Amino acid sequence: MGSAILLSKNVTLHAVEYSKEIILKLEWLYSQDKINWEELSDLYKAAPLGNKNPEDLEKAFSNSMFKCFVFDNEKLIGVGRGLADGVDCSYICDVAVLPDYQGTGIGKDIVLNLVELSKGHKKIILYAYPGKESFYKKLGFKQMNTAMAIFENLDNAVELGLVNES
Repeated sequence: MGSAILLSKNVTLHAVEYSKEIILKLEWLYSQDKINWEELSDLYKAAPLGNKNPEDLEKAFSNSMFKCFVFDNEKLIGVGRGLADGVDCSYICDVAVLPDYQGTGIGKDIVLNLVELSKGHKKIILYAYPGKESFYKKLGFKQMNTAMAIFENLDNAVELGLVNES
């Protein structure tokens, strides 16, 4: 991560030189007070991480202990959250970056910020979309042998390669 200037408890500006040889002045928010939920929904569609209803996103982020929103000139370009209990487990999820900003290190910085916020938990977990596992391994995550899940739409989860039916 580049140099950071702490503006307040919830806002940090980063001036970072990313791999695309551009310098971005990014605003990092750790509170959802100023979030436009329609804009966030659009980010997930563009990322592409699917169609997420704005009302559902507001509820999910409200129930998450940690959240990270990244802006470039007031445009929401990246996001992630951590659902945590404060002691045992923090689950990092819904990490997304707009396609024009992917590959610049912003997604990595979001995950690392959420890992830092999750320090003190006995375990920090996430599940990766198929093909993205190596990205998370580089950040210190290990493959789990016993993770299990129940999906509302099992057929979709199988189609995406998240689970197998065995």
